[in-house]
Amino acid sequence: LVLCGICGCRMTIRYYLRHGELSPYYICQREHIEHGVPLCQYIPGQAIDAAVSRLLLETMTPISLEVAMAVQQEITARQEEAHVLRAQQVARAQYLADLAGQRYRRVDPNNRLVANTLEAEWNAALKALQEAQQEYQHHHQQDDLLINEAVRAKVMALTTDFPRVWNDPHITDRDRKRLVHLMLEDVTLIKSHEITIQVRFRGGAIQTLTIPAPLKSWQTWMTPLERVQMVDNLLNEHTDEQVAVILNDRDLHPGKGGAFRGRLIGNIRRAYGLKSHYDRLREVGMLTAQEMACRLAVDKKTVMEWRQAGLLRGYLGNDKGVYLFEPPGPDAPTKRMGQKLSKRRQILEAKYLPDRAKEVQYES
Repeated sequence: LVLCGICGCRMTIRYYLRHGELSPYYICQREHIEHGVPLCQYIPGQAIDAAVSRLLLETMTPISLEVAMAVQQEITARQEEAHVLRAQQVARAQYLADLAGQRYRRVDPNNRLVANTLEAEWNAALKALQEAQQEYQHHHQQDDLLINEAVRAKVMALTTDFPRVWNDPHITDRDRKRLVHLMLEDVTLIKSHEITIQVRFRGGAIQTLTIPAPLKSWQTWMTPLERVQMVDNLLNEHTDEQVAVILNDRDLHPGKGGAFRGRLIGNIRRAYGLKSHYDRLREVGMLTAQEMACRLAVDKKTVMEWRQAGLLRGYLGNDKGVYLFEPPGPDAPTKRMGQKLSKRRQILEAKYLPDRAKEVQYES
């Protein structure tokens, strides 16, 4: 029933078990079997079967059947006119054959040349009569399929019986195939960026459907684009592992299911070309610990100690514990011998407190 739209060969069908259900695949493999060339087409058939099923259910409606029967009545009227013309041809052939027979019977038997000529004309007339009668009988048998009221009632009953039978869960796929064979002549498939389905009904009517090409298995595992956008927004202020924790707290899942992990967030970043949290901090001017040490003329270890003490503001750049720092301002910290870091932090916090906060502190 299924034809390949590229080479015109019949396509075979295979069934695979997917998620506990049988999934059909249409394969054009004749040239592959006979000559070892690559497969012409290999098309998943689940979406195709669903599209053809919808077409059949939409076609079996009272309006469409009424139109079809009206057309059939018009064809029947024209067939009756042709029937009269063919009957007249048979009558004329019968008249010519009788006339030729009369001429042959009236000829003088001694005039053998004339008798042979009339006999040949009579045989030709009889042959023409036989051909006209055979043509008349052949067309008469074909025109015998007229729609009467009983047949019309049965046809209209199909509009309710067919959907009920088609959707009956007790009907097997084999029975549905038999129904399809009764209604369709063939189905032609062409797969490109989409699948084109050309359905030819018995009687000559053709319907063309277009459906999207099915996703590959790896494409079904891809994280939805709205979640990728959410990851992009969260990376402005969070590392990969922090983003994963936030998404899991919101009860969101990746395309393949399960929970988000920092490594998975990194894979999403690389797949969609998203910048990491570290790169985003660098773009806004954040400095590494080594660069900050050079700016302040101190050791890198001192920079980390000052960050822990609160003298420098650092931001976690990745999940490996690497920090980036705001560029030092005019009040950048310096080394002070004999003064504890905790004491310097209290002085620094008091220096930058708003005036009202200072007043409240003094009152207390």
